[in-house]
Amino acid sequence: MNLAPVTESFGQDDQSWLGSAEGTSRAMSITLDTSAFNAGLHYPDGYFKSGIILGRITTTGLYGPYSSAASDGTETAAGILLCAVGAPSTNTIDVQGAMLWHGRVLLSKLPMAEGLNGGPDAGGAYKTDLPQIRFDA
Repeated sequence: MNLAPVTESFGQDDQSWLGSAEGTSRAMSITLDTSAFNAGLHYPDGYFKSGIILGRITTTGLYGPYSSAASDGTETAAGILLCAVGAPSTNTIDVQGAMLWHGRVLLSKLPMAEGLNGGPDAGGAYKTDLPQIRFDA
């Protein structure tokens, strides 16, 4: 039995990109393909930030960061990561998450910049892919 004290630190997820609570109670359970994400870009602080736009990888059915330039299925936006998810210590372990597919989103508050994988593209194709999400500035 180990009775040594254990210290954990907790951060707070920034969900300021949510324009309303609409759709948050109907999020879809998903599995993130950790190997599809870049540690330095998508989870530099040890967790996947909420607000990352996701696409579904055709061959596995798992979800990765949306990229309009991809050709593995993630070029079609499927939804947005609703809550922060702790990243595993190795990228071969896939983690569970919740995906927003209906609601209102404030584009200027999304954690990924325009043009980055997991961020909006300049052409706005993700908006067509997600007709049940209202995107506001």
